[in-house]
Amino acid sequence: MESETLDTSSIRKIAIIGSGLAGLTAAIMLGRSGHQVRVFEKSRGPGGRLASKRVANGAVDVGAQYFTSRNPAFLKFLEDYAGADRFGPWRGTFGFQKAQEGWQPFPGESRYVGIPRMTAITRGLSEHVELTAQVRIERITRTGARWQLVSTDGKELGEFDQVVITAPPAQTQELLAASGMTQLLSETHAPGGDILPCWAVAVHFLKAPSAPFDAMRPDSDVLYWVANNSSKPGRDDSGQWWVLHATPEWTKANVDTTPETVTNELLTAFRGLTGFSGVPVESVAHRWLYARSASTDQPGFLWDQGQGVGVAGDWLVGGRVEGAWESANRLAEAMQAGE
Repeated sequence: MESETLDTSSIRKIAIIGSGLAGLTAAIMLGRSGHQVRVFEKSRGPGGRLASKRVANGAVDVGAQYFTSRNPAFLKFLEDYAGADRFGPWRGTFGFQKAQEGWQPFPGESRYVGIPRMTAITRGLSEHVELTAQVRIERITRTGARWQLVSTDGKELGEFDQVVITAPPAQTQELLAASGMTQLLSETHAPGGDILPCWAVAVHFLKAPSAPFDAMRPDSDVLYWVANNSSKPGRDDSGQWWVLHATPEWTKANVDTTPETVTNELLTAFRGLTGFSGVPVESVAHRWLYARSASTDQPGFLWDQGQGVGVAGDWLVGGRVEGAWESANRLAEAMQAGE
């Protein structure tokens, strides 16, 4: 009988900072190769931009509203690791408004959402990784040939051979600066230099508003996106939840405005758009300081093989949801190629 010996010299301890789609993808792909991977998340649970807010009798999506897939392998990954029942097509009607031409339908394309909320996808993916939540990493410090993670409250969280950072660009840059990684920090400036903010407001009406489409890109100085969240599959809502996203320009001008004022301003613009005068029975507002990338510099990922530190995220591939998966995949491949 032949005996087999496991070569543990090729097994690395890897820390992933951030549990959005990029972080969870990197953790799954590297873990699948046999490495010991641990994910650290500053919030209570995974999600990133696939974010939902708990509301009465359910949840409402306040982050990414849907995603598309150009690479069939992306949907296969979600089926395998999130679960085929955790997402599905959103068959609502989509339209955009032109100043002189009125409303036009969006081009035909399959659009997908998490079921029963966007966070169902990252919740499903997180079941395959070791996740430590409610811990914010302040810096990483070199201890010999390994990295020590240090939290904002001064706790040391263990030593790792390699580190992957999947936080938004500003937070990634703060972490790299605090860790003295000037070269990798400089490589983040171009792709991370133009991240647009967004105020998001969700309002609940008992009586359904009348609108030309379920999801709309209006010609507006205030509203960038308007959507009937209740038209998505798996949302068993009484009445209707509508999600209103402000334009980047309006958000920048009102970034420090109170949530109450923002809600009133976006609701006024919504009424002007639809002619609906109903009063919401519930509302929730969320400010995204780093909503989407407008940079044309798209390196895909960043990897310092000598230091063993990489960066992944949708902002490195143009900002699409699928881009987070693509970025993490490409980084994982580069890390394994250097073994």
